Amino acid sequence: MQRILSTQIHAHIGSAVRVAGWVHRRRLLKSVAFLIVRDRAGLSQVVVTDPGVRAQIEAVGEETAVEVTGKAVANTAAPAGVEVVEPLVRVLGAPAEPPPFDLFRPELAATLPTQLDHASLSLRHPTRASALRLSAAAAAGFRSTLDGLGFVEVHTPKIVASSTESGANVFAIDYFGRPAFLSQSPQFYKQMMVGVFERVYEVGPAFRAEPHETGRHLAQFTSLDVELGFVEDHRDVMAVLTEVIRGMVAATGLPAVLPAELPALHFTEALKIAGAAPDEPDLAPAHERAVGEWALREHGSDFVFVTGYPMAKRPFYTHPDPGRPGYTNGFDLIFRGVELVTGGQRLHRYEDYVAALAARGEPLTPYESYVEAFRHGMPPHGGFAIGLERFVARLTGAGNVREVTAFPRDRHRLTP
Repeated sequence: MQRILSTQIHAHIGSAVRVAGWVHRRRLLKSVAFLIVRDRAGLSQVVVTDPGVRAQIEAVGEETAVEVTGKAVANTAAPAGVEVVEPLVRVLGAPAEPPPFDLFRPELAATLPTQLDHASLSLRHPTRASALRLSAAAAAGFRSTLDGLGFVEVHTPKIVASSTESGANVFAIDYFGRPAFLSQSPQFYKQMMVGVFERVYEVGPAFRAEPHETGRHLAQFTSLDVELGFVEDHRDVMAVLTEVIRGMVAATGLPAVLPAELPALHFTEALKIAGAAPDEPDLAPAHERAVGEWALREHGSDFVFVTGYPMAKRPFYTHPDPGRPGYTNGFDLIFRGVELVTGGQRLHRYEDYVAALAARGEPLTPYESYVEAFRHGMPPHGGFAIGLERFVARLTGAGNVREVTAFPRDRHRLTP
């Protein structure tokens, strides 16, 4: 008899069935016992009246892996309208010890650090597992939207010879006796690949050795990267990003307020809305919250673009705004008051890269293999990067990205 999932039992009412999963909960009443079995699709209710089988399930604990064979019958009083009766239970894998917290309760009572310490177990809880399913759906929506727009998925190195952002927040490693780094971003490589496919994207890990201890930062996160060629300016990039966000939200099935056109304002306007000093070089978290509230109040949107960030706060490869010296064709997308996406138009001429690095006091040599691409004719291009965990956290209302990350890495956590 082939195993079926909990969601398939309805199709087998009146027939013998075989289900398998984990003991989610046992309810031991005087004349009957109920065994709730959890599989990847949901829960099955098993009704036990035989004394021998009852004694067997009394002896097994929650999270025991079991196989149950029995008869599927309709019962409107059952949680799913169907249950398994006359069961035989076979233990497939018994726990070595009881779980440190209950997984059958609607919410996990354990603190977040405790959940993360026991991630292999806490992730079995439906709320934690559903967040990972949403991550998978969001990534699928990202891919399918870009595939439909003619993009090609690429895979780039995560061990690199130089830091992408010209900063110190990188993880240094010993690469066969030579210094190397874990990649902060596939930025250099996705720009190179514009010269091959014009439109590329990647889903992969990124590493930032930033000493943050906030609910929005991780030392390793999943970066959804996009780069496209033959653009007029950053607004073409923003248009593609808007379509990608729509696709990701639709794929998750969760609500978000997305008007026909996302509101956009210049960095200088954002400072005014946030009540910040006009010489602020960047938006602080409080400023982002104020801008997010403005977007929802004035435009009925959970999302808002902030464009034209100062040149001093953007990477050297960012294209300057031709009409506003000191500002860039770069942007952020703020989602419910938190920066979600950074992007913009890039430089595309070799001489501009040489000048940009010199202006920042950066030697050309460490970037030679990167700027080599621009010696041979590159079109105007741009792109963006979305932090997957931050997207899911904002979409679900989670207060901490670690709640929606399977095995988070931060300053203090390296296991499990």
